[in-house]
Amino acid sequence: MKQLSQIYFVMLLITTLSGCTTLGYYSQAVSGHLSLMMSTQSVSGLIDTPSTPPALKQKLLVANEARQFAAHRLALPVGDAFAEYAELGRPWVVVNLVAVPEFSLQAHRWCYPVVGCQAYRGYYELENARTEQKLFMADNYDTFIGGVTAYSTLGWFDDPLHTGFTSLPDNRMVALMFHELAHRVVYISDDTAFNESFATAVELEGLRLWLETEGDGSGFQRALARLRQRNQTLALVEDVSRQLEALYARQGTLPKTELRHQKAQLFQALQDDYLALSATWEQPGPFGENPTGLNNANLALFSQYNQHVPAFRQLLRDHAGDFSDFYKAVETLADQSQDIRQRRLSDLGQRFHEDL
Repeated sequence: MKQLSQIYFVMLLITTLSGCTTLGYYSQAVSGHLSLMMSTQSVSGLIDTPSTPPALKQKLLVANEARQFAAHRLALPVGDAFAEYAELGRPWVVVNLVAVPEFSLQAHRWCYPVVGCQAYRGYYELENARTEQKLFMADNYDTFIGGVTAYSTLGWFDDPLHTGFTSLPDNRMVALMFHELAHRVVYISDDTAFNESFATAVELEGLRLWLETEGDGSGFQRALARLRQRNQTLALVEDVSRQLEALYARQGTLPKTELRHQKAQLFQALQDDYLALSATWEQPGPFGENPTGLNNANLALFSQYNQHVPAFRQLLRDHAGDFSDFYKAVETLADQSQDIRQRRLSDLGQRFHEDL
């Protein structure tokens, strides 16, 4: 009865909110998650069932090994997470909508019970996201909708495996499991950079140790290459963001037609620079192989993710690779004010060197 009681708790939270739009949104969120949970099957049962497709059985065996590794080697609070499997028929579990004013890089923010305010809104059905997207577009907002491979309920529910995980290569699936489990350790409302950087650091260091046991010397280097690609893309994004902010500051002194013209030129330059940079990469980059239609919404969240990864990896080193001690230090850091956290993370990041 654990899952149903937790869903009932969420319903109690919802009843304290008002407004048809709010209630409609949370209704789809609860029904979507409930549908996901009710469609699951036991992973161990599927492994033991002769009719389970061999490819899926192999993925589930790897996932089970990763669960044990996460609990025993990474000291992650696994509980009953990933003990069930759901077939979604698609490689994403939800889609996120991001909406940003035409001449701004500050995303519209939605606020939720428990997790605080976020610059995106998730939907289980694509059409529901597109319906709200149209409302923002009517007000000249830049928008985009992106598929989310997986999400964490922060330990409120026993998150299942699903096709978002099993459609990935084994190493990527394992890394994603570590990442989502890390969100169970600590979560700060309204600090996406802290939460995602911490989870990515656990993902990377966990994957490194996992691959050592697998005897795969190249897998971790591929993971690092993806992180470098993201950081190189981030440098491009930060440069064009500075130029866009300077342009948007001229609202009221430039006609909207001129603002739109210069904005389009800056985004075209970003696309061209990204394509030139990614031509040398062996793996697809953060914006894919051939991005088109980049806008404010694509940039709004990008710089918030993973910027403190070196800092958290250094903090783990400072605790001699002991994950339990590392988590205690992260929890202590999470209790500090944002200014103190930022200074501490900056100091840690400056000390980090990949090859030391």
